[in-house]
Amino acid sequence: QVQLVESGGGLVQAGGSLRLSCAASGTFFSAYLMAWYRQAPGKQRELVAKVSSSGSTVYIDSVKGRFTISRDNAKNTLYLQMNILKPEDTGVYYCKAQLAYGDYWGQGTQVTVSS
Repeated sequence: QVQLVESGGGLVQAGGSLRLSCAASGTFFSAYLMAWYRQAPGKQRELVAKVSSSGSTVYIDSVKGRFTISRDNAKNTLYLQMNILKPEDTGVYYCKAQLAYGDYWGQGTQVTVSS
């Protein structure tokens, strides 16, 4: 069983920055593939970025150059640094842990970017 708790969301003006955190329980965090997803009102949940156990990263095109995903295995924590935020980045951001036997999700944290 893995528990994930996101934090760091909030209201920010366009062009601003936020840093999201996802604290994970479990002994084998370093082995998990971790990812950030978001869901805008009326839209499906979409992948934003992911980081493998080896540190390889993948981003969707709309956030490349603005967002950075990282992990601190010593602290069992996943991060998402979001810069130059745009109104279209608004949504609930979720972290996900992908294990061999299933996926675990956090409860989400709201990010609102005003124009």
